[in-house]
Amino acid sequence: MIPVLGLSGAKVAVLGLGRSGLSAARALEAGGAVPICWDDNPDARARAEAEGFACADLRTHGAFEDVARLIVSPGIPHLYPAPNPVIVAAWAAGVPVDNDIGLFFQSFATSEWNRFDTAPRVIAVTGSNGKSTTCALIHHIMEVAGRPSQLAGNIGRGVLDIEPPHDGEVVVLELSSYQTDLARSLTPDVAVFTNLSPDHLDRHAGMGGYFAAKRRLFAEGGPDRAVIGVDEHEGRFLAGQLSEGNGDDRVIRVSVEEKLTGPGWQVFAKKGFLAEFRKGRQVASVDLRGVAGLPGAHNHQNACAAYAAARAVGVAPKVIEQAFHEFAGLPHRSQTIAEAAGVRYVNDSKATNVDSAAKALSAFENIRWICGGLQKEGGLDPLNAVSGRVKKAYVIGREAAQFAMQLDVEAQVCGTMAEAVAAAMDDAESGDVVLLAPAAASFDQYDSFERRGEDFVDQVTRRL
Repeated sequence: MIPVLGLSGAKVAVLGLGRSGLSAARALEAGGAVPICWDDNPDARARAEAEGFACADLRTHGAFEDVARLIVSPGIPHLYPAPNPVIVAAWAAGVPVDNDIGLFFQSFATSEWNRFDTAPRVIAVTGSNGKSTTCALIHHIMEVAGRPSQLAGNIGRGVLDIEPPHDGEVVVLELSSYQTDLARSLTPDVAVFTNLSPDHLDRHAGMGGYFAAKRRLFAEGGPDRAVIGVDEHEGRFLAGQLSEGNGDDRVIRVSVEEKLTGPGWQVFAKKGFLAEFRKGRQVASVDLRGVAGLPGAHNHQNACAAYAAARAVGVAPKVIEQAFHEFAGLPHRSQTIAEAAGVRYVNDSKATNVDSAAKALSAFENIRWICGGLQKEGGLDPLNAVSGRVKKAYVIGREAAQFAMQLDVEAQVCGTMAEAVAAAMDDAESGDVVLLAPAAASFDQYDSFERRGEDFVDQVTRRL
């Protein structure tokens, strides 16, 4: 645990008692603060009270008297589409609003570090797609390099649940826009921006607000080095804002769409080869074509971002290349679950938006595509650019018929995962790929994308 510093003896309100809220309450108490907890869900309050935390209704008049700070869980809206009433009450009382990420950066460095030969480092990753794979890959690279490392945030443990760091340790954090938008302190040593595509637009009042939330990771204190995906205008803008000139190697530009040139620090992948250039000269190259755990251009982008972050903390190219080949990938992210009779079965349930699904489709040919679910804003038109790779779509979800009508491929309305998998497996021929890449959220039928992916795996394996 990372005890929270700077709030000893203070009363701190905690709104939302899921994983991050309870973790924050524990860390606050460990640092000497007095957490006052609230969640609208009585079961959540009961869990907190079972751990000995006091619960008080933060919606009542005078609830913020003598409160030093309000800590908010990421799932609770603080601005758009409408702020939670408890947050409005905190504003009215002049109480600062923060989250567990802000508490982490406030408390991570301690006087104990004076005895370390090498100070611990934090690599924080944000972006629309590929965050989890990029973080897991960076963490894996550190392990192969023999560097102590912990993985936390949206992947692994809660940020305040990690152990106090060792000499030379690297902490890798996956941070969503919900987390970066509210944190009062954001001071990673290396910050990574993978890419940007429409997502969570209601929570951020459009693309501008969504990008602004991501951009805060680079603006609130500023990292020593920034790894920026520059295949979208927003990434190019951000790289330009952070750089003092085209030779400024504090910014490492990353691309899978073009060869990057210039005197700065660049990492890009073209035709399956990753190249690192510094000061206009190539210093390393990695053949990604045989890396089984990183199929497709979207995973090559993840590889470039992870490579750049690892290089920023001094890992050698040969070690990174070794780590790539040993990386098994993550569940529900381009995960090959079986191969039988010449047919490959791939679980990419994490492809919850159109952009990530399009990237998943781009990684394969002869696809029997299982898709559908709770559709997000923006429509499905971008998927039509890669529809030539799809033999047939098998659509699930409560609104499967409406989803299917928007597709530019032959589509069968299935409704359930069981029906979709059965139909796809009946139709599949040698050389085909049965791919789950929903391009939609899971919440119309499942509690999470993980549960949806598990159902796909279960339906496939019981029929093989």
